Amino acid sequence: MPFKYFIYFCLPLFFQCKTGEPIIGVSKTYKNETSFKVDFTVAFGSCNKVEIGNRLWDDIINHHPDLWIWGGDNIYADTDNVNQLRQMYNDQNHIEGYSKLRSKTPIIGTWDDHDYGVNDGGAEFEGKKASQQEFLNFMGVPQNSSRRQQNGIYTTHEYKLREGIIKVIVLDTRYFRTPLTPDTETKKRTKPNPYGEGTLLGEAQWRWIKKELEMSKADFNIIVSSIQVLSNQHGFETWGNFPHEVDRLEKLIVDTKAAGVILLSGDRHIAEFSRTNVNGLSYPLIDFTSSGLTHAYKAFKGEQNPYRVGEVVFTENFGLLQFDLKHKRVVMKIIGDQGEILGKLQQVY
Repeated sequence: MPFKYFIYFCLPLFFQCKTGEPIIGVSKTYKNETSFKVDFTVAFGSCNKVEIGNRLWDDIINHHPDLWIWGGDNIYADTDNVNQLRQMYNDQNHIEGYSKLRSKTPIIGTWDDHDYGVNDGGAEFEGKKASQQEFLNFMGVPQNSSRRQQNGIYTTHEYKLREGIIKVIVLDTRYFRTPLTPDTETKKRTKPNPYGEGTLLGEAQWRWIKKELEMSKADFNIIVSSIQVLSNQHGFETWGNFPHEVDRLEKLIVDTKAAGVILLSGDRHIAEFSRTNVNGLSYPLIDFTSSGLTHAYKAFKGEQNPYRVGEVVFTENFGLLQFDLKHKRVVMKIIGDQGEILGKLQQVY
């Protein structure tokens, strides 16, 4: 059934991100759901081709997100040609539905390999510095921002509401990533590196995320990774190719006592929820994957994921997270064309 709801306007709820730009949000009560107050709505998605019909922007807009997060592969450029990158980003900005979303909704996000510049690319990509500048242009990052001088696009955003704080930690899983290990024994593309070998984030980014989690006063800490963190047996790109870094991230979340950590990922042209219990963590760690916005893995026949909750969605989709800060509750939804709810998971933190 299409997802329909009514919005009741309450007293405006003012919050502010780190850029200092004031944003106005409204509380929403949804019909055909167990009644709950939504203080903040995040929509996100990945794997978006400019040349394919962008059919989901109207559905995204209809859900009135307070924030849109790009999860990577925001365009499919696969080039070190700056002019081609710039033109493709410009074309995306002028797509009617996306342009409308940009006019009313803050936009943040990360990149993945195809907008980075090369399929499965990592630290070896020679065009990464120029590509970073074009990505930051696409995200509307000011020319005098410190992100223009740093290596990599990682950053953080904080949204302060009356009821609490939501922090978004955006990772860069491309700029520093060392080589993958090809799987020559099975039909899978890659296999995990020997434990301890290689890195996804690089030491500078690891030090940065440690500081961000240690200092965080947020009620929820959303970590955006372009590739899946938990699902690790499919043979494509995943944090599971660096198993020591999965352990390092989980230990970091526990040691910093960060509240309400939720992982967002893309890349796979499918959508699914993955969940695991981490020793020492008082809540389950969820990896919410949403992909793709314009094209999906419709020939999907199944794959192992020991952490999966629910069913895999392999049609075009975007992700939605609705935060009830008072009750520390999040309702996560996979949504398709015409607002159809394709998957749902609720978690109290």
